[in-house]
Amino acid sequence: MKVYNTLTRKKEEFKPIKPKTVSIYVCGPTIYDYGHIGHGRSAVNFDIIRRYFMYKNFKINFVFNYTDIDDKIIERANRENTTTKKLTEKFEKIYDQDYEKLNVLPPTHKPKPTEEMTSIINLIKEIEKKGFSYMLDDGLYFDTSAFKNYGKLSHQIIKELQAGVRIKADEKKKNFQDFVLWKLSKSGEPSWPSPWGTGRPGWHIECSAMSSKYLGQPFDIHGGGQDLIFPHHENEIAQSESVNKKKFANYWLHNGFVEVNKEKMSKSLGNFKTMREIFEQYDPMVVRYMILSAHYKAPIDFSKDNLEQAKNSLNRIQEFVLNAKESKKEIDKELLESTKEDFIEYMDNDFDTPKALAVIFNFIRESNKQGNGKNAYDLIIDLDKILGLNLDKLKKDKIPEKVKEMVKQREKARNDKDWIKADKLRDAIKELGFIIEDSEKGQKIKKI
Repeated sequence: MKVYNTLTRKKEEFKPIKPKTVSIYVCGPTIYDYGHIGHGRSAVNFDIIRRYFMYKNFKINFVFNYTDIDDKIIERANRENTTTKKLTEKFEKIYDQDYEKLNVLPPTHKPKPTEEMTSIINLIKEIEKKGFSYMLDDGLYFDTSAFKNYGKLSHQIIKELQAGVRIKADEKKKNFQDFVLWKLSKSGEPSWPSPWGTGRPGWHIECSAMSSKYLGQPFDIHGGGQDLIFPHHENEIAQSESVNKKKFANYWLHNGFVEVNKEKMSKSLGNFKTMREIFEQYDPMVVRYMILSAHYKAPIDFSKDNLEQAKNSLNRIQEFVLNAKESKKEIDKELLESTKEDFIEYMDNDFDTPKALAVIFNFIRESNKQGNGKNAYDLIIDLDKILGLNLDKLKKDKIPEKVKEMVKQREKARNDKDWIKADKLRDAIKELGFIIEDSEKGQKIKKI
C-alpha cells in the first residue's frame, strides 16, 4: 500500500509502527456553528481511509477531536447570551448527527480540549522546561527560532516567510511566526488555572497533547485539510518534537479544498453551504458519493451539476444491486476476481476512489451482459464495506396500486399510438413521484 506523504512530498510504502495496527489522528471542527460541506468532505475522506484499513484487517485507533474553546466560540456565546459549554454541546450533537447521516464511523476517541486540560498543561510545562517558550503580557509563546526544523512539513523557508510579512510596531513576539501556547484570559472569559496565570490553551497545543495522550509518539497517520498544513500542523510538529526529540507522526495526509462553481467556498463570497441545507435537497449518500468521485487530495467542485451527476451514478449502482440481489443466476468467477483485484490495486495506490468507482461501473456493464447474478451482489456489498454507501440496506420502492394502474393505461395508450394520452399519463405519474423508463424490454418504474 502506498500513500502520499505531505512531509516528504512523495508516495511512500505504508509501514505501520505495529504490525496490523494503525493509529490515526484527524483534526476535527471547531464546534461553534453548523458544519459545512468542507467538514463533511474531510470526515468522509478519512472515513474511507479508515474503512480500507479495517477491510485489510488492521486494528484501528482513530482519534478525531472537536475544538470546544477558542475566540470564535467565546464571541458567539456572548452574542447569543449563552455559555460556551451550552453552545458547544449543541453543535457537537449537530456535527455528530451530520456525520452519522454521511455514514462516517464514530471515532475510537473524540477528545475535547476542555476535558483534556491536565494533559495540555503538562505538555506546555515540558516545552517551557526545554527552553522553547517565553512569556509576554498576554500569554506564553512558543519560540520557533529555537526549533531548527521549523517549516519542514509546509516546506517553507522561514527567512522567506519573514521577508513577506510586515511586523507591527507594537508586536512583541521574538519572531512573527511564534504562536501562543497559553493565552491569559480577559475578564469574564472561560479560564483555567495554570503556572502562567489563569487562561486557556492555544489552538495548536491542544492537538499535540491529545494525539500524544491517545496515540503516543510517534503515531502512524496525521490527517486534516490542506488548509491546516501551515501553520497548524507545522506548529504541532514543533511543539511535540521539541519535547520528545522523536518524530511526531510518520505519514501526513491532507484532503483537498471544496470549491463552489470553481471558486473556493467561503462565507465572504456567499457560497457557503451547510451540511444541513444540502441534506434537505439531496440524500446524504449522494453527497458521500460525490466526495468519493474525486481523489481525496484533489479539489472538488461542489455544484448542482456534480450533485446531479453523483445522484445518477449512485442510482445506477443501487439499481444494479437491487436487481442482482433477486437474481437466481451466477456470473463468471473470473470477472468477480479481476474486479476485486483491480479495485484493491487502486485503493492500494493512495486510496484512489475515482478509479475504484470506475472499476465498479465496468463490472456492472460486464455483469449485465451476463444477465446479472447473486454473486455479483455479494461482491458489491463486500466492496461497499470500504465505500460506505449503505448498499446492503437498500429496499425496492413500493409502488402504489394507483401508479401501477396508470402505467398499464399508458402502456395501452402507447400500443394504440395515442401519444398525447401516453404523455399526459407519464406527467401525472411523475407528479406522484415516479418516472417511467421505456426500453425494448418494456416499461420500468422508478421512484424520483
